[in-house]
Amino acid sequence: MARKAFTHFEAVSAVVPGEGGYSAAIAVKALGGSGAPRFHKILDEQKFKTAFEADEAAALELARLVDVDEEGELSWAVA
Repeated sequence: MARKAFTHFEAVSAVVPGEGGYSAAIAVKALGGSGAPRFHKILDEQKFKTAFEADEAAALELARLVDVDEEGELSWAVA
C-alpha cells in the first residue's frame, strides 16, 4: 500500500474485489478526520488476478496523482 498526503486529504493505493478479479483503486480520506474512506476505482478497463497485482498498479497510478480537490475528487498529472 502506497500513501500520499495532500493539503486536506490523504490518498492510498487500494484494491476492490469483484467479479473476474480485482480492481485497482485510490482510497481518499480527510486528514485527521473520522469516517470511512471514499474509494475511486481506476484503470476501469483492467482486472487483475491477484490483490497484490491490483495494489501495485494502484500504487503506480498514485504516483501520478497531483491533488485531491475539496470534494475529494482526484486530479491527475497530464501525461
